[in-house]
Amino acid sequence: MAPKKPIKTIPKPEPKAASKKESKPRDPNEPGFGVRLKNFLTDERTRIVMGIAVLIGVLFLLVSFVSYFFFAYVDQSKMELSWGELQKMRSDIQNWGSVLGAILSDTFLRRGYGIASFALIYFGTIIGLRLLTAKVTPVWKAFFHTCFWLVWFSTLLGFVLIPFTDSYTFSFSPGGEQGDEVSRWLISYVGNSGTLMILIGSFLIYAIVSSKKTIPFLKGLFKRKPKDAEIAAEPELEFSEESDEYESEATVAVGTEIIPEDWIVKGNESDEELVIETPEPEKNDVLFEIQQPEANEEVRTAEDEESGLTNDDNEDPFYNVAKLGKYDPTLDLSHYTPPTLDLLKVYGTDNDTQIDMVEQNANKDRIIKTLQNYGIEIETIKATVGPTITLYEIVPKAGVRISKIRNLEYDIMLSLAATGIRIIAPIPGKGTIGIEVPNSDPQVVSMHSIIASKKFQESKFELPVAFGRTITNDIFMVDLAKMPHLLVAGATGQGKSVGLNAIITSLLYKKHPSQLKLVLVDPKKVEFNIYGDIEKHFLAKLPDGDDAIITDTSKVVETLNSLCKEMDDRYDLLKKAHVRNIKEYNEKFFVRHLNPEKGHRFLPYIVVIVDEFGDLIMTAGKEVEMPIARIAQLARAVGIHMIIATQRPSVNIITGVIKANFPARVAFRVSSMIDSRTILDSPGANQLVGRGDMLFSQGNDLTRVQCAFVDTPEVENIVHHITQQQAYPTAFYLPEYVGVEGEGIDASSVDMSKRDPLFEEAARLIVANQQGSTSLIQRKFSIGYNRAGRIVDQLEVVGIIGPFEGSKARQVLVMDDYHLEQILKNL
Repeated sequence: MAPKKPIKTIPKPEPKAASKKESKPRDPNEPGFGVRLKNFLTDERTRIVMGIAVLIGVLFLLVSFVSYFFFAYVDQSKMELSWGELQKMRSDIQNWGSVLGAILSDTFLRRGYGIASFALIYFGTIIGLRLLTAKVTPVWKAFFHTCFWLVWFSTLLGFVLIPFTDSYTFSFSPGGEQGDEVSRWLISYVGNSGTLMILIGSFLIYAIVSSKKTIPFLKGLFKRKPKDAEIAAEPELEFSEESDEYESEATVAVGTEIIPEDWIVKGNESDEELVIETPEPEKNDVLFEIQQPEANEEVRTAEDEESGLTNDDNEDPFYNVAKLGKYDPTLDLSHYTPPTLDLLKVYGTDNDTQIDMVEQNANKDRIIKTLQNYGIEIETIKATVGPTITLYEIVPKAGVRISKIRNLEYDIMLSLAATGIRIIAPIPGKGTIGIEVPNSDPQVVSMHSIIASKKFQESKFELPVAFGRTITNDIFMVDLAKMPHLLVAGATGQGKSVGLNAIITSLLYKKHPSQLKLVLVDPKKVEFNIYGDIEKHFLAKLPDGDDAIITDTSKVVETLNSLCKEMDDRYDLLKKAHVRNIKEYNEKFFVRHLNPEKGHRFLPYIVVIVDEFGDLIMTAGKEVEMPIARIAQLARAVGIHMIIATQRPSVNIITGVIKANFPARVAFRVSSMIDSRTILDSPGANQLVGRGDMLFSQGNDLTRVQCAFVDTPEVENIVHHITQQQAYPTAFYLPEYVGVEGEGIDASSVDMSKRDPLFEEAARLIVANQQGSTSLIQRKFSIGYNRAGRIVDQLEVVGIIGPFEGSKARQVLVMDDYHLEQILKNL
């Protein structure tokens, strides 16, 4: 038998390579074309380049228009040529804009709207300046004005100059071909008189729409002026500013109402009754009695009756709302504009939470399986996806103990392979058990999305603080004025500093410099130095402080004690004004019920932010803790609020006194449950995932929030925006404070041979006012605090004033000028 031939193995043909290179899969986080285009158009560099280009084009058009008046008779014959022929003769064009300038000028001035075409220059200028972020007329208003003047003015010129059409001395009609055609068309339908009426009527409508002053002006033109006889017949009931008395012995009173000028008074002072008639008499006439003023009778207004204010609070009859108008604290910096949204970075995931259904369903299955392994059955499970955390809410079957599920925390964490989970058993008010699981791909919550939200923009909070977003993607905001103080704690690198920047950013975006002052304490010297440039806008400091950002521990103690003095001074003002809090006080100040000449002043909110409280406690101890505790206990009503932060949440730092006076607390991730209990009085902060993940507590409930991220370049943009605007001459000065160590001056340490040049003038000032105060010398002579303090030391050495006596003012030992001159001669 012949041997079998081996079967030849035919190799399987390899698949042909793809003719086209496979495209790289698109990154789902990469922004689309529309987003990239929007970012390009809103970029500051793009706007500046476009603005410069527009202004250059406007300038070119203006030059071309102006030169057209001089060379139109030369260039006009060439405008009918083709473009190619015109290019050959471009050396003959006299227009300053050459061929393009001549064409544009001929198109707009001769064939278009004539002289009215200069309105296009105005419109283009507005667009260019708006692109360069200049604060000018809005574009839509400029467009409205431009359209009106193009049509109306060209039509007016055409209408007025129609009789002189054949005798034009210009090379073009001043109204342009469009103006001439429109005016002839109107005349053909409504005649000359009708066209004139249309022109006048349309101008009046334009004036009324574009300006609120038009109607009062028109009313004033037709208002009847009173004749001399009518003026002489009016009763003399004027108030004399020189004598501070009514010229008439009787006063006209209708309850507490003031008689308007257009009411008619019938009767005279000898009558027992006066009848006042209004321009439109009501059904019930009111009789007005003449009341003889009694001795020592107070004249009170309706506003005073409502506020309970007497003349003792404001004796000056000319310091009132009717005379001066309401007080506006923002008037000194009336042109200040708050930071804009374009200063903050926009992320591709803003307002668009990405939901990974595969991850979500897998986690649900793992949770159900883990619970079943331990004999726990559930009825339902649903997920709520947040930017960094997903909340799985489960409803267990009847008979399952909640504590049994809570004890499975680490087993569920193992099955999910999560960095940390938090079980809420039960969720307050829901009847479900919550399991918070970190997302595998956490998203950034930008400060831009928080500030741009409707909730923040329309907030009526006194001191709005926007932290970030909750698990349900809601904007989380609180009012610092109602908290009233905040404790922030967390381990290093978990988002504490970013959280403080988010708080400051929220306040800077919402408050005017006159309404808010910040006291920034930064022992680390690097966290708050970026805010040093806004010293004259928003910062407060001691009069002798060189730097508004407080970094020296001794200055911290002085500043805190100075704040205590400011708090006491504010309480004295509230007492004199018969009000209970800063809001009521400022409302009275706005309506001129409180006179500055009697010591009253507008009170801005003061927010004290301490970055590293633990370091201060270690170096200063009770010297820091006691004034902080006093401010926390009392300062809420007078608008002073504190935020203290620490990275060492231990009981020797966050003491019982601090915890008792800081009910609102923010906890970032900490290393142990003990630290969490120290901050929040409950566990949970040790199960956070970091990177801005935080728990907020103001009472019993805990709210989990992903803190908004604001980067250093964004803060620099905000600070730069503020510093480019008008500022106050100095920072907001806190009251002068001298510690106990200032009692008594060693005479040997003061060299009286080097007396200050202002020594004698200061001595006479102190004796004349009988007030030994450093701040008095500082104000009167416009000198610094250190120099004024040296003068006070010299005055004490020679015996003109007494030693420092704590909170009391220094005693003036010299009572008259004679003894003072004797002391000065003997020096």
